[in-house]
Amino acid sequence: MEVADRIRKLRELMKEAEIDFYIVPTADFHQSEYVGEYFKARKFMTGFTGSAGTIVVSREEVGLWVDGRYFIQAANQIKGAPITLFKMGEPGVPTINEYLETKLKEGEKLGFDGRVVSMSEGLEYEKIVQNKKGHIVSGQDLVDKVWENRPPISEEVAFALDEKYTGESVSSKLKRIRKKMSENKADAHILNTIDDICWTLNIRGNDIEFFPLVLSYGIIYMGHMDLYIDEKKLDSRMKEKLKKENIFLHPYNSFYEAVKNIAEGKSVMLDPAKINYATFNNIPRGVEKVEENNPEILFKSMKNEVEVENIRQAQIKDSVCYVKFMKWLKENYEKGDITELSASAKLDELRNEQKNYIRPSFAPICAYGPHSASPHYESSPKTDVVLEAGNFFLADTGAGFLEGSTDITRTYALGEVSQDKKEDFTLVAVSNLRLASAKFLYGSTGMVLDILARKPFWDRNINFNHGTGHGVGYLLGIHEGPSGFRWNFRSHESHQLEAGMVITNEPGIYYEGSHGVRLENELLVCNGEKNEYGQFMYLEPITYIPFDIEAIEPKIMTQEDKTLLNDYHKLVFEKISPFLDEEEKVWLEKFTREVE
Repeated sequence: MEVADRIRKLRELMKEAEIDFYIVPTADFHQSEYVGEYFKARKFMTGFTGSAGTIVVSREEVGLWVDGRYFIQAANQIKGAPITLFKMGEPGVPTINEYLETKLKEGEKLGFDGRVVSMSEGLEYEKIVQNKKGHIVSGQDLVDKVWENRPPISEEVAFALDEKYTGESVSSKLKRIRKKMSENKADAHILNTIDDICWTLNIRGNDIEFFPLVLSYGIIYMGHMDLYIDEKKLDSRMKEKLKKENIFLHPYNSFYEAVKNIAEGKSVMLDPAKINYATFNNIPRGVEKVEENNPEILFKSMKNEVEVENIRQAQIKDSVCYVKFMKWLKENYEKGDITELSASAKLDELRNEQKNYIRPSFAPICAYGPHSASPHYESSPKTDVVLEAGNFFLADTGAGFLEGSTDITRTYALGEVSQDKKEDFTLVAVSNLRLASAKFLYGSTGMVLDILARKPFWDRNINFNHGTGHGVGYLLGIHEGPSGFRWNFRSHESHQLEAGMVITNEPGIYYEGSHGVRLENELLVCNGEKNEYGQFMYLEPITYIPFDIEAIEPKIMTQEDKTLLNDYHKLVFEKISPFLDEEEKVWLEKFTREVE
């Protein structure tokens, strides 16, 4: 069935249900950023494969909203389909809410599956519809009626993560959560978000490709916790451990009835951005709703000493893989038999040689030449190309080890590249190095520091259309709040920087049809000196891979920039050379030599 046919069928169902506008987001029942195959309804309806995007279907128009990461990809993938692309954040482009406020007529109905729309989004839609004297229809998954042979919901088994990796027991985590509940006078705490549940219970799973998470819901009370999960995913030892913590198992789909049965007069703590609209609507009217950020979000972002040490080991393992990969790539691309996909496979091969490697931590972005201008390009047999001299190859990939997750990007010059490409590469390297060198007072947010990364671009009246960095989960989501680096406000990345947070540093530059450059390290937020001015903090790079010195143009670097690059390359050699053979050490020494 073609995209146009799917849209036509959906409109027929909308007409039968007397729904005038229908929203299909990129979401599962748990507000996950990345979703399992069963939940890829927006991809099914549009053909656009990016990880984020929302469509609004009316009887006259279909709109697809995507952010700056996906402008190029979305435009290419919906070409020829009856879909209008809305580039979020661009001048004159309405938000979904603004669009609905304009297009929705008096008395019309707005529909969506309330399980895949957050409470906060659903309440915003309610306001819009109420102003139009219309109605919300949130109990129907219309896409399910269009989608023949829809993949089933995952039944993959889960696994326990030992305390030698987590650094904290389930008892301790529940105690901290209950302390927050007590402070907020809450009798219960409702959890839809599977990364928060997996972190709390020290479990991981296989329900979402690349992300080791388990589909589940939870309600934490002061004396026990109810966990709604497919029991077949848990082995007997895991069940016994949960039982010892007064964690009781219930069928996955019984969650919504359980919410309906919360006793009136009780109070529940919930996060409006992290529970779905259906959950919110099932809470009885007589139950007090205490709206607070899930405390697990901040707790899990501040890695403990055990986690930090493990993450350092994971970063060294993956940096060794990247150094070996870089050497292989530089020495073999001229043979003409390396493609985007075979290069990606080589990285997987090298990672599989490392102990405790589990899987890639996200879908690999391996892009040559013009493909590297699309920040979230994914190669496929249809788009795969041979790597040739004269352009860049960009590899944005990550690994999940028991010691933690990595997210790394390197861009490599294949042979001699033009002067403008070298200057683009150098600009990105300078941006990365300047942010990494930041010292700042406690209380600062990523918005305060982002100017360090953006200034080299803004001085030239250019910009990159994505955040500079995001938090990284420990074998959870690769994108993790509540802090990040970006100049424009995003509530989920606006928390002050705390010691123990791991945040990426990934500026880039992109020229459609030509090339792209992105360089990404992970940074550990650390406490520095404390004095009469307050607590100073700094950022420690924990990714140890050379920036391709063959693409550096020293003429556009200040002396301070050169010192920062040379110091970083000294660190790379110091950390990685002990894990290389003699030939590899000589090679690494060449690619970490000083720039003058």
